[in-house]
Amino acid sequence: MGRLGGWLGRYAESLISLAVAFVVAILSLVDVLDVDAVNSSILLVLALLAAAVLRDRAHGETVERALSASRQHLDEVLTPLTPQVARLNGVGHTLELARVALDETLKIRVISGTEVTDALAEARADTREWMFKGGTGTYMRAVTLPSCVEAARRGRRELKMSVEIIDPTDRLVCERYARFRRDMSPGPDGTGQEWTFRRTRNEAYAMILAAAWYEQRFNLLDIDVRLSPVMTTFRWDLSSHCLIITQDDPGAASTLIRRGGRQYDSWRIELRKSLDQARRVPMELADQAPLSEEPRIGEARALLDCLAVPLPAGLPDVEVEDIIDRAIRARNPYA
Repeated sequence: MGRLGGWLGRYAESLISLAVAFVVAILSLVDVLDVDAVNSSILLVLALLAAAVLRDRAHGETVERALSASRQHLDEVLTPLTPQVARLNGVGHTLELARVALDETLKIRVISGTEVTDALAEARADTREWMFKGGTGTYMRAVTLPSCVEAARRGRRELKMSVEIIDPTDRLVCERYARFRRDMSPGPDGTGQEWTFRRTRNEAYAMILAAAWYEQRFNLLDIDVRLSPVMTTFRWDLSSHCLIITQDDPGAASTLIRRGGRQYDSWRIELRKSLDQARRVPMELADQAPLSEEPRIGEARALLDCLAVPLPAGLPDVEVEDIIDRAIRARNPYA
């Protein structure tokens, strides 16, 4: 009896849903229920299924498992209703919307901690494209860019990358970004450094330098760099398979959206339009200012001049050395 009681308690919502569906199917078959009554019954069934999902989450099940189970329950509950209620205005449309909503939800996950690291690694594995929008591209330089280039080189395939960061020549946006990072995470980050105007400016310059350095060494890499006067508090990493939305706080929840749904396509369009509105760096001119394996100060200055993002007048060589170091020996802030 104890086991039976536990089983009944665990699946109460599903049993009630099936009972409601059975009764509605019978009553609609004999023309007892009108359209409004049937729609109300469907809403009741969906509410019970939502309660089942929340209960399963409370018991520690993953979001995907809970939603998959709900999708299966929805099919089991609504399929018997369809032949009887399809002839009623609006009901068939309601059923289809419910299924589409659940299918879309199945492609979205909330992730955190090591799940984010694993999701990014999986996204990089065999992607042919990468779109990034964020602050200065620190993680992009340290992990994403070299990993994607190495995977593409091994696979002998083309790689197209688009990068949107803040404009290092815009002092206001650099100061704004540095202040935001300090407010969110006072003290040094995973690199051992605090966020200052100087670091922010140099990190953004380093992203441009790194993009040119890698493009000069891998002919199948096509990288588009854009500079924005507006900072963002989120980071978007879009690969051929999924989109991962993170924040600068590694402890905050992140979002994984798999390809194949409207959310992925909508965000892809949003990122593309954002890139189109940002200032384009003429990366096709990078070959006019070649960089050595260990770029020299003069080479870095010449390249940035060629790309129309010159360093500030009178910037000391020690600052240029810092930019070069951040470009080709970037440190993972989340290691």
